[in-house]
Amino acid sequence: MVKKVLKEFKMQFNNSVNTAIIAAFGFLVALSWKDLITEFVNKISSYTPFQGQLISTLIVTVISVTGIFITTKIFSPKKSDAEEKK
Repeated sequence: MVKKVLKEFKMQFNNSVNTAIIAAFGFLVALSWKDLITEFVNKISSYTPFQGQLISTLIVTVISVTGIFITTKIFSPKKSDAEEKK
């Protein structure tokens, strides 16, 4: 029983560490894109009466929602996987 608990703990620990590392890389990528988007928005906002921050926020929101949607579709368990776990 102890071996089973330790095995489960190790699996959960590895899963958590993996998630944290992926989140850190995702944050790094987001910071890189932020600079590009900010530069793009500054260029666009010079031609429009809207504030640059509003345009930047809208662009980041659209990109983020799209990324979340795609990631959820890719990594969500398939119906056959969910049935196998039951």
